[in-house]
Amino acid sequence: MCRWLAYVGTPLLLEELLYKPTHSLIDQSLHAQLGATTTNGDGVGVGWYGEHLAPGLYRSIEPAWSDLNLREIAGQIRARAFLAHVRASTGAAVQQTNCHPFRHKHWLWMHNGQIDQYHKVKRELMLAIEPGLYPEIAGSTDSEAFFYLAITFGLTRDPAQAVERAVGFIEDVGRRKGVEHPIRMTVAMSNGHKVWAFRYSSNGHSASLYHTVEVGALKAQYPENPILHDLSDESRLVVSEPFGGLAGAWRAVPDMSYAVIGQGEDEIFKFTPRRP
Repeated sequence: MCRWLAYVGTPLLLEELLYKPTHSLIDQSLHAQLGATTTNGDGVGVGWYGEHLAPGLYRSIEPAWSDLNLREIAGQIRARAFLAHVRASTGAAVQQTNCHPFRHKHWLWMHNGQIDQYHKVKRELMLAIEPGLYPEIAGSTDSEAFFYLAITFGLTRDPAQAVERAVGFIEDVGRRKGVEHPIRMTVAMSNGHKVWAFRYSSNGHSASLYHTVEVGALKAQYPENPILHDLSDESRLVVSEPFGGLAGAWRAVPDMSYAVIGQGEDEIFKFTPRRP
């Protein structure tokens, strides 16, 4: 599977979170501790919100630990929000268009997990995507199809409900095709102001997902940490796997739930797939 992080808050250089912390996301691309695979070397991507409404996007099939272009831009790009992903393919080709995050207008999306036995359900899922959206699909991954199903089901109007509807549809199709546990997922998406992060699996045993506690509490606990003191109290991180070596900095997102993070709000809700 994959590892990812999503950040929203005080503008930061990408390298402050991608490279500098202990057990950073780049380190996790080679030495993941909580994922299904230790190595996540099938590509890397970063989407960031800077000067424009629509986010910038960098994706590469290079392993994250040796991608010199990523290292170069990470020290130059400062963003108020960004999503970053290191990929371990579950079967789709290693190509740039299959690297996360995926972008639609001012939305970014990334996924850790898989639609099980995707070859059995792919045709029906694709036919359910709004025809006007279909030409935007550039790759061959289940993750991108999942994104465009969520957009079809109203992601830009009600993000959480759209993902619940997409998952309910995927499970319905999968079970009709004889797939016992159709989906495993942690998903992050953002509009540049908030992050929605989902943790759900059809078998009830989802991959790890964490978010940071309030920055004010961390500042009090670690008064000598310069990065923390540059952050506003509204700044937040959501990650597949904790990093940074700060005890007490992370809270697990409960299984079968989703978090809405940003602008000083941390809210956790029950995730319930909506059947078609």
